[in-house]
Amino acid sequence: MALDSPELSVSIGNWQLQNPIMTASGTFGYGEEFADFVDLDSLGGMVLKGISLFPKNGNPPPRVVETSCGMLNAIGLENVGIDKFINEKLPRVSRYKSAIVVNILGDSIDEYRELAQRLNDTDIDAIEVNISCPNVKKGGVAFGTDHKMAYEVTRVVRQSCSKPVIMKLTPNVTDIAAIAQAVEEGGADAVSLINTLLGMAIDVKTRRPRLANTVGGLSGPAIKPVALRMVWQVARKVSIPVIGIGGITTVEDVVEFLLAGASAVQVGTANLVNPQTSGQLVEELADYLKSNNMASVHELIGAMEV
Repeated sequence: MALDSPELSVSIGNWQLQNPIMTASGTFGYGEEFADFVDLDSLGGMVLKGISLFPKNGNPPPRVVETSCGMLNAIGLENVGIDKFINEKLPRVSRYKSAIVVNILGDSIDEYRELAQRLNDTDIDAIEVNISCPNVKKGGVAFGTDHKMAYEVTRVVRQSCSKPVIMKLTPNVTDIAAIAQAVEEGGADAVSLINTLLGMAIDVKTRRPRLANTVGGLSGPAIKPVALRMVWQVARKVSIPVIGIGGITTVEDVVEFLLAGASAVQVGTANLVNPQTSGQLVEELADYLKSNNMASVHELIGAMEV
């Protein structure tokens, strides 16, 4: 491979991405909203806004707060629901070359099953399963904080569709590697991590929470060291591919996650600061490989020296 054209394609199981730069769910809308800012055909993949069985209005405002080196959000998983998504949103984004990944969320195992079944009949490339959601039948405990529940939702989704299944892991656990091993056992093709860290902010003048929901998900550069550590831990414990998420804004960030063992990355909050970020990172990664005389991005994956 000539160094002026390094190989960027990566494999997520049997699934091939043209490059390892993806967008993170909840930060890129339903994809087409960013078409004026990014060449959507150039991305490795677009992970679309989380979809539930029925439409969700989300939480009342204020729902977003800027923090030091990041942001808190308590959007509340607002979305149009699976019917409107399949009929109106998906046809508009399916024409792009980038892989289309649909993030799904449910309040019960049955909801995850039905969402997976419905999406299996579409032309999407993969399903990403948000298991940070509360299981309403188990007292509101998040699926992703209990390895048995994480295993079960993975198993059900895996049995309900033939698409690649990516399980998105929450960092709000004691041992994220144990959760990753549970979803691998349940049949996951890959894991993506991390979802947001729980946080809050208080207005010192009013003495009230700055989010109407009181707590929200912390994202952005502030969480990158935590995300990087968790990706490294998980990559050493599972044999399935790991997709890194958390505070990625520069090509150096991308390289760090790859060195830690990620096969691909997702760009999240940076899209809200500079909507061109994901597209720029594709170009910058190719430039990084060329400037370092690397023929393939695979020379970086898991190559951290300890």
